Order: sequence, then C-alpha cells, then structure tokens
Amino acid sequence: MGLVELLGVASSVSLLAGWRLYLCVFAVGFAMRCHWLPMPTHSSDLDVLANPWVLGAAGFGLVAEFFADKVMWFDTLWDAVHTAVRPIGGALLALAIIDPADPTWQIIALLLGGSAALATHGAKAGTRAMVNASPEPVSNAVVSAGEDLATTGLLALTLANPAAAIFVAIAVASGSLYALVKVRGLLRHLLA
Repeated sequence: MGLVELLGVASSVSLLAGWRLYLCVFAVGFAMRCHWLPMPTHSSDLDVLANPWVLGAAGFGLVAEFFADKVMWFDTLWDAVHTAVRPIGGALLALAIIDPADPTWQIIALLLGGSAALATHGAKAGTRAMVNASPEPVSNAVVSAGEDLATTGLLALTLANPAAAIFVAIAVASGSLYALVKVRGLLRHLLA
C-alpha cells in the first residue's frame, strides 16, 4: 500500500472514528490481526490494536455504543463524554495506520487524525442534539441506525479498497462540514 492510500485510509478511519470510535478500533485491530493492514512498526505500542484483549474491549464498547446511541437524550450524554475520547482515538488510529520512515508524516497524521475525528464528532453530536429536540421518539433510532450503516459500509469500503479511501474521506469531511454549517444556522435562528 502506497503513502497516498495509507493517508486515505488514515483520514477515512479518523473521520469515521468521530461517529463510531469503537467500531473503528475494532475494525482496524481486526484488519491488522488478519494482515489486511500493516502492523505499525514506527511505534510498536500501537500494534496492541490487534491484541485479542483490545479487540474484546473494543467489541464491548461497540455494543455499548450501539445501544446507547439509540436512546434519546442518553445519546447526547454519551456524545458529551466522548468529546474528549473520540478525537484522541481518531488521532491514535491515524498514527497506527501511517508508518512512513519520515516522522513528519506521523505528526501530520496525529494532528489531522484528531482534528478530523473532532470535526465529525461535532457534526454528529450537534445533529443528534437537534434530532433529540423533535417530539417523536422514532427519528433518533432511525438516524442512529443510518449512522451505524454508513459507518460500517464506509469503513468496510475503506479497508477493502484503500484506493477509494481518499474519496470516502472527502465525502465524510464534506458531509460533516455541511452538517456543522446547518446546525450552526439552526442554532443561530433559534437563538435570534
């Protein structure tokens, strides 16, 4: 896998970690364990993602996040707690995927990975807070299920086809930026 493909995978996984961190940790660890992604050699501590205990903990977190995200208002609390967790996770996932000899790329991956996860997390949390304000309870579960399907599908595409990963990253970043602008506009309208 070339540097451009690795950057695309790292970008996509970091962006998706802002939506579903535990799914991303589990998928990247599993991909490393199955040798679909190279194990990080620049920081051997990050190959712990492929450890069965880490996979188990990520699997547990994945199930907890799946159910927590379906309950109206509890999902907002879950998102609030994960405002610090998801950007750190996105940064570490990007660092684990990028393994060039040049440490400059590692720092870039770390900084951009955390920023990307924070941006998508902000779009998700803001959008979900708006959805929670609607009076009917069904929209929350529908939006959550859509996020589950989108994250799973885009993550599978990214890991199966690293050449498409850069397009996934562009699409997710664009969608998140659009959501952030819409949420900001709606908040401005409500507070005016």
